[in-house]
Amino acid sequence: MTAIRRQSAASNVSLERRAWNIRRKALLMGEVQGQGYIGQALGVADVLAAAFFHVLEYRAEDPEWEGRDRFLLSIGHYAIALYAALMEAGILPEDELETYGMDDSRMPMSGMASYTPGMEITGGSLGHGLGIAVGMALGLKRKNNPAFVFNLMSDGELGEGSTWEAVMSGVQYKLDNLVCLVDFNDQQADGKTTAALARGREEDKWAAFGWHTQRVDGNDLKAVVAAFEAACKSDHPGPRVIIFDTTMCKGIKFLEEREITHFVRVEADEWAKALTVLEEEKPQ
Repeated sequence: MTAIRRQSAASNVSLERRAWNIRRKALLMGEVQGQGYIGQALGVADVLAAAFFHVLEYRAEDPEWEGRDRFLLSIGHYAIALYAALMEAGILPEDELETYGMDDSRMPMSGMASYTPGMEITGGSLGHGLGIAVGMALGLKRKNNPAFVFNLMSDGELGEGSTWEAVMSGVQYKLDNLVCLVDFNDQQADGKTTAALARGREEDKWAAFGWHTQRVDGNDLKAVVAAFEAACKSDHPGPRVIIFDTTMCKGIKFLEEREITHFVRVEADEWAKALTVLEEEKPQ
């Protein structure tokens, strides 16, 4: 894999500000509907900022450019987070923000490739994204296309058998153009991910299968960037994975402290409060 190749490297907008902008856009979309998977969006914003503004090769004006890196959202209910990143990247116009989740919107509450520019797959049937990513990465190699495939998946998907079949396939085909990004926030609809199935050190499992493996704090932008760079510059002959430990509702303390954050309840008067809290932490 080549080194970091992002087209906007010359931009004077910091990654911290990009992540903040993604969080703000996600909150504004959540306010439109009065609901949404906002906890996940706030938690994964740093990863998305690093991906879209330090790593991925794409053309905002041509989302289907054949030379683009593919960014797959296996976790369809994280769509609100990806929409915010796509707006920040200029792939989606920001004036569509207020249409989020509405009839005829290009931004349904769960990501659908047929609706949204920049949305590579229709996610949501959890455990399928990595298998699709393996197929895409293999196809690109056979076409001698130098693009890469990044698959964002959830920790809950580590309990799906299809995920581990894809893990083995990625190694079998020596897919060094495949990078899996695991958002490990330890939350599922019915409780903690770590309580759902017997689990050990997830990074050791991936390494045992033959993946180049890292685990970092997904809300530490410097650590996130370093992990991306290590994955992209590695001469490992197979696929790479980065497990990001993230905090649900990151940046909005009164939401972080809620007992249930998977589909966090935000009262009508709390959206403005959340935006105010975020504004107080606005980076340059």
